[in-house]
Amino acid sequence: MIEYRDTHDFTEQELERLFFSVEWSSGHFPEKLKVAMQNFRTVYSAWDGEKLIGMICAMDDGIMNAYVHYLLVDPEYHGQTVGRTLVDMMKEHYRDYLRVAVIAYNEELHFYENCGFKKADDASPMFITSLWT
Repeated sequence: MIEYRDTHDFTEQELERLFFSVEWSSGHFPEKLKVAMQNFRTVYSAWDGEKLIGMICAMDDGIMNAYVHYLLVDPEYHGQTVGRTLVDMMKEHYRDYLRVAVIAYNEELHFYENCGFKKADDASPMFITSLWT
């Protein structure tokens, strides 16, 4: 049975395994991920026993705007509503905010649209990054 937690405490190994499961280059920096999880305002995670299988993280200004930075689910658990549950938890947390933003990879647009997000017609994400995924 999958358990959902509101925690910022993860081991480097848990984060590395989860990020590599989705082939994200952030997994090469588990020590930075551990600190990042401490610094996010909101973090919800999904667990199968003691195995971290998914997470969603957001930062916000405390009243109006929130930005969902990470949503990832171990591919072994795709199709089990883990991602949708994490998004629903985040939407509930930020229900009184005026804007909740996410940068979605093109192949994930349909998922986010099904969760209630709308693609902007007049805006595009821009980055300065050292990551390759």
